[in-house]
Amino acid sequence: MVSQTVELLKNEIPLEQESVVLAEDTVNGLVLVDIINGFCTVGAGNLAPRESNRQISGMINESARLARVFCEKNLPVMAFLDSHQPNKPEDPYPPHCIIGSDESNLVPALRWLENEPNVTIRRKDCFDGYLGSIEEDGSNVFVEWVKKNKITTLLVIGVCTDICVLDFVCSTMSAKNRGFLEPLENLVVYSRGCATFDIPLEVARNTKGALAHPQEFMHHVGLYMAKERGAKIANEVLFGAAEKV
Repeated sequence: MVSQTVELLKNEIPLEQESVVLAEDTVNGLVLVDIINGFCTVGAGNLAPRESNRQISGMINESARLARVFCEKNLPVMAFLDSHQPNKPEDPYPPHCIIGSDESNLVPALRWLENEPNVTIRRKDCFDGYLGSIEEDGSNVFVEWVKKNKITTLLVIGVCTDICVLDFVCSTMSAKNRGFLEPLENLVVYSRGCATFDIPLEVARNTKGALAHPQEFMHHVGLYMAKERGAKIANEVLFGAAEKV
């Protein structure tokens, strides 16, 4: 019954995805959002999955594959890691991904990124990586990264599709449209490289403060809203010289 309801809802907001070819004669950048133990590794923390999850496992595999390709091509990669001070809660969520804990570290399949010269690691203390890149002097590490590397197309993957990924996409698209991110032209969200969490209705009803969060539907909604903001939604990402996004 739940799956039938989700399909009915998805039919009301159909999402058209596309195969995207990243042109090799321009600079493509990769952003990984919060692919860390606290959100992806079973039993790693308050917001980690309680059991193995197909969508999350698939996201990790695709992220590791794409990260390898970008590093082999020496293309710029930025990884956002959710990292919080213990005395600064992030409502409405319980304490999670505390700085210094393994929760706030990349999942094992991506830990190798820490040693790659083309990778920038940015720890953030909020949902939105764009806002989380603002320094005390007002400068923005992400904006400077885009400009320094002359990135024209940005590929975004990570978790959660409808929260941190979506927030980052919304801010980045707004900044691009205001001319703050030149020469950035395109932002692509790869659906198979994203994932979100699952809280069935019956679980939410029996958990104080919890909201129902059907995984497949909320993943769909996150992608749909990202497309509404102007992002391209890809179900396949390829590299090639002949075509551009």
